[in-house]
Amino acid sequence: MDNSPQDIVLNGIKFNSSLPVNQKLEELSKLIKNHQVIIVSGETGSGKTTQLPKLCLALGRGRKGLIGHTQPRRIAAISVAKRISEELGPQRASEVAYQVRFQDKSTSNTKIKLMTDGILLAETQSDKHLKKYDTIIIDEAHERSLNIDFLLGLLKSILPKRPNLKVIITSATIDAVKFSEHFKALNGVPAPVIEVSGRLFPVEIRYQPLGADEENNSQLDSLTDGVVKAVHDFTFEGSGDVLVFLPGEREIRECSDALLDAVARREVERLEVLPLFSRLSQNDQEKIFKPSSSLRRVILATNVAETSLTVPGIRYVVDSGLARVKRYSWRNKVEQLHIEKISKASANQRAGRCGRVASGVCIRLYDEEDFARRSEYTDPEILRSSLASVILQMKSLRIGDVAAFPFLESPTSRAIADGYQILHELGAISGQYSDKTHLTRIGQSLAQLPLDPKIARIILAGHQNNCLKEILIIASALSVADPRERPFDQKNKSDQLHAKFKDEKSEFISYLKLWQWYWELYSKKVSNRKFNDELKKNMISVLRMREWIDIHNQLTSIVNEKKWSILESEATYEQIHKSLLTGLLGNVGSKSETEPNFYQGTRNIKFLIHPLSGMQKKAGRWVMAAELVNTSKIYARVVAQIDPRWIESIATHLIQKNWSDPRWDVKRGQVVANERATLYGLQIYQGRKVHYGPINPEHSREIFIREALVSGDLNVDLPFVDHNLKLIEQIEHMEHKSRRRDILVDDALIFAFYSSLIPNDICQTASLEAWYKRLSEEVRKKLLLNKDGLMKHSAEGITTDYFPRKVHNSGLELVASYHFEPGSPKDGVTVTVPDYALSQINPCTVQWLVPGMLKEKVQALVRSLPQKIRRHLVPIPDYAREFYLAHEADLKEPKKDLIDAIIDHAYSSHNVKIAREDFKTENLPVHMSMIFKVVDSYGRMLSAGRNLAQLKAEHADQSLHSFQKLAQQNLSKISLNTEDKITDWSFGELPEIMEIRKSNQSLVGYPALVDSNTYCSIDVFDTPEMALDVHRKGLMRLFYLGLNEQIKYWKKNIPGIEKLGLMYMNLGTQTELIEQLIEGAIKQSAMLEPLPQNKEEFEVRKNQAKEKLGLIINEIVQLSLQILDLYKQFDKKLQGLKSSIKKSVSNNDQRYIDEAYSDLKNNLEFLIPPKFITKHSFKNLQNFPRYIKSSIARIDKLLRDIGRDEKNLNEIRKFQSKINKKLTELRGQPDPKLDEFIWMVQELRVALFSQELKTPYPVSSKRLEKSWSQFNL
Repeated sequence: MDNSPQDIVLNGIKFNSSLPVNQKLEELSKLIKNHQVIIVSGETGSGKTTQLPKLCLALGRGRKGLIGHTQPRRIAAISVAKRISEELGPQRASEVAYQVRFQDKSTSNTKIKLMTDGILLAETQSDKHLKKYDTIIIDEAHERSLNIDFLLGLLKSILPKRPNLKVIITSATIDAVKFSEHFKALNGVPAPVIEVSGRLFPVEIRYQPLGADEENNSQLDSLTDGVVKAVHDFTFEGSGDVLVFLPGEREIRECSDALLDAVARREVERLEVLPLFSRLSQNDQEKIFKPSSSLRRVILATNVAETSLTVPGIRYVVDSGLARVKRYSWRNKVEQLHIEKISKASANQRAGRCGRVASGVCIRLYDEEDFARRSEYTDPEILRSSLASVILQMKSLRIGDVAAFPFLESPTSRAIADGYQILHELGAISGQYSDKTHLTRIGQSLAQLPLDPKIARIILAGHQNNCLKEILIIASALSVADPRERPFDQKNKSDQLHAKFKDEKSEFISYLKLWQWYWELYSKKVSNRKFNDELKKNMISVLRMREWIDIHNQLTSIVNEKKWSILESEATYEQIHKSLLTGLLGNVGSKSETEPNFYQGTRNIKFLIHPLSGMQKKAGRWVMAAELVNTSKIYARVVAQIDPRWIESIATHLIQKNWSDPRWDVKRGQVVANERATLYGLQIYQGRKVHYGPINPEHSREIFIREALVSGDLNVDLPFVDHNLKLIEQIEHMEHKSRRRDILVDDALIFAFYSSLIPNDICQTASLEAWYKRLSEEVRKKLLLNKDGLMKHSAEGITTDYFPRKVHNSGLELVASYHFEPGSPKDGVTVTVPDYALSQINPCTVQWLVPGMLKEKVQALVRSLPQKIRRHLVPIPDYAREFYLAHEADLKEPKKDLIDAIIDHAYSSHNVKIAREDFKTENLPVHMSMIFKVVDSYGRMLSAGRNLAQLKAEHADQSLHSFQKLAQQNLSKISLNTEDKITDWSFGELPEIMEIRKSNQSLVGYPALVDSNTYCSIDVFDTPEMALDVHRKGLMRLFYLGLNEQIKYWKKNIPGIEKLGLMYMNLGTQTELIEQLIEGAIKQSAMLEPLPQNKEEFEVRKNQAKEKLGLIINEIVQLSLQILDLYKQFDKKLQGLKSSIKKSVSNNDQRYIDEAYSDLKNNLEFLIPPKFITKHSFKNLQNFPRYIKSSIARIDKLLRDIGRDEKNLNEIRKFQSKINKKLTELRGQPDPKLDEFIWMVQELRVALFSQELKTPYPVSSKRLEKSWSQFNL
């Protein structure tokens, strides 16, 4: 060795003696010669990176193979190669070259090859034992990247097979013991470790934890407070720039704002504040390395400045002690970026950044105890990353079990399983979670592509889908940083400039638009300078575009080597995105139905579209993303709309399917089920109807036999099926009629019959037909059931006399059907009623059901009687038979109410008195009421039910319309025309009823005059009640027209109208009052029963009205004066009721008085509505003074005996409830019996509340109960 003061020369190669590592050249030389592996722990500035490869060259390495030298980053590999080349001098410079991804500068003359660790790893694909190298230097090993750890494991397994291979592991901060133990020699001796000091100036460490600032008696609550104070302190320390380590971009923005605010408040000196993070644009990064002002610079940086970049001029460091660390979640399959405390080694690296040019100061924003508790080193990447690419390469190299691979630190079993799962997702391996699986053809292809497995899978799919041109552009874009720059202070401007690249459906398409724009711009370029200026003007990074293009060129070279066609024709959206989907299946999601803006992803995760995405508000129902990143929330980056059906075709090996609700589908002739498909728990579809036969043949056959053959739900024409179903139907019909389920054998026996004959593979119509066609006649006969085999016993008494096919009612023949299913709404006998005949149905007749069911119903009715009555009619079956025989002759169409018939028969034959209310009909079984199925003229069911009155009310309008349409053709037979406009009696005698025929049906119509305002017409109605109500109004109109002159006179000359009008004022106008008086007088003079039936009677009645009209008007006026005067007295009493008793009654009494008040008020409103004169008949109006006096008397008595009033009101309420229920059922249809009952309740009020006023006839609660029953309401 030459020991000159400046250089040391070894075998013609110079070494700078000022570098610490060169002071140990002799020791290093011996170790390299005598050991296969050495560990060099060299501090920052020791020169190890550039000097060690030169030393190896000087020792004769590089002759039998290359000296390989790895760096974690491309920029480092390139810069180190250039530096070594310069130091070797021009004569030997060509012996040094570099190779980074897609750039290989090595030649046949190369002896030292700088490369990224990924390049060396990729070379193992073609050079399993790295035979092209005789020396390998792994630099920056402390970073413990995935590639470094894999290389270390590979080297350990290679070394025994390559005894001449030398390996040097080097780093600034390294766990030397762990590395030494890992590379034990065959004799068990650990690899030697040599430590080399650095070339650093002293660094003072100060601890300034966030919290109390004792010196200034203040609080440093936030990270920004701590940074501002530290920068303020450096103001008094001297010149030099400040490097602040922060965990992320948000913290950088906050600290930047805080520092600038402090400058504005003059709390600190003027500063130049610069951000530094990986996504920063190239121009902004260049500002860091080229100081442009005399101001002190404060660099706010992430951990990118820890080892990757050396920032010049730094004398001060502020260390937050935090970093955003990427960790892979095996459970959710997403990258998580969480803020964590850095290790001691990282903290020391940060502190070392301020000792390069002079002595420095590092302020740590945490205390010394916190530092002491921190881990020595950062977790290696292999413990926090996906192992998919490692496993893929190991499988390709056939290295063996990943769990047994000699990693420096073995990954967990969970991480290994996750790696296998990703490869399985990509279709790269034959199964999951097992080292026994092998690479598929897809896997073999992926292993040959030096890319992330997901990106490689996308490129392979692009080849298969004929869209390589677009996919290569997108895949290369996903492999580099986004060329679109978004400067810290120009976000809005950059967004506007980049808007032209946006696509409404896909951010992947945005890459294609940017690529096309770039090359169109390139084709028009005048010079490189102007071209680059245009890129910068549009905020597109020149360097990143070059990197993108370089990667695209290399990818293109790879696919060209494989002779994959790159078509020039433009691919469709579907082709492109289906290709992308092959590598991104775990990154799909569907819009959440419960949480706005969120998407439900696979593995039960929920994510948001990233805020910087242009599709945040436009993303569709289904999306896929290039990546999912977990910060404070999970965000999807680079998203596109997709069709979920694409997932089905691409992820067939991953989709889990389950089936529910297997059932027979007669239209398809198959057993079907609802299919649900999920991808890692994410529902892709549900409720899809699929053929269940191939899925579960045994269960499908069972359902097919039970539902199709046994139940007869089959739409094919097979003789044995038709024969068997008809036979079963005959026997079932007997059961429905007899209401017994003991004739037909159980379905299980029929099932067993078919199951014994039909082959096991038949579970659908098509296979059944094909099988049947091949059968001989003899075998076909075996498929025929016989009656004896289907019946448990003979069915006596089930004849059409007892269970007729049609029942008679009011001249109608209604089709009857029978159904025996207790608890079902169909249980019992059902008659089909055309809508035009609904109102004609006699409710008494249907109570008798059919002869075969009458005895059972009579027994049930008798059993509902009280025991004291019932005991006189035992045995009840004998009495029912006796009643049946007594009425047998009338059973074809009984007219009498069934309960009335039982009452009469019990008295006449057994001298037993029964009242209607003794029967508890509500306790009868439901099948003892007939079902009425209402159908329209096309036979379509409108509704069905057992309550005939309710059905009549519900369908009154439609029933009447259909009836009148049918009646039109019958009117001509009685010389009537509904088109005539009648103003006088000019139509002869109006018949009371008329027959209307429809086929064999006979209906009864009721003609009536119809009021058409200025004239009358004639129409036919389906009930006498409605016809009479309409006819009265029509007749009134005819009298109005005939008395026109008299009406005009009396409208102007009613005596006492002024006084009456004043009293009526609260109810309406005087004009309205006059109209009522005229109408009331005409009713009283011309509309008395019997109504005129012909022209002569009409004229007589009209002339009588002319004479009496004035007299009757006067009577009504006098009665109205009396009623309104009493009304006024009553209202005054009612209004004073509450105010006079508030202080004199208890709360309970007050509650009841409120109820009494409401009852009195409601009843008065019923009696005296605005049109009370015409609403009520004159006969009823004459009772109104007594009714109102009774109410006044009730008020006077109320406070004296509240309990009695409450008792009486409860009696009234009982009947009012019945009235209200019936009114609801009638839905406005007239019912004279109900009207009569309503006035009976008014008389009961008089009897209960003011007996002194008397009633026109005896009345009591008991009498009203009896009347309600007799009216059959």
